[in-house]
Amino acid sequence: MSVETIHEESVAQLADLFHLLGDPTRLRIVLACVAAPIAVSDIAATLELSSSLVSHHLRLLRAARIVKAERQGKQVFYSTADAHISGVLRDMLEHIAEPATGSDV
Repeated sequence: MSVETIHEESVAQLADLFHLLGDPTRLRIVLACVAAPIAVSDIAATLELSSSLVSHHLRLLRAARIVKAERQGKQVFYSTADAHISGVLRDMLEHIAEPATGSDV
């Protein structure tokens, strides 16, 4: 993929995606959804947030196709939308865990 071949609309969509993931609360919510589908109440309890705040963030994340929802009975379970989202998060976590090389080019 060449920078010249990327359309401006794609750049704007990608910037929006990174903007959404740039919020620490939203990022923590997405990370909670990576391993397995999880209910809003469990996300809220794990992250020590209110269910209404988690639901608000999940609405934004669903609209951006970062997470998906699946209803099971009366509960809704959230997971990352696809392997691309999980892969990007995994790759970035590996990146920040790497020791700095000290070469600023």
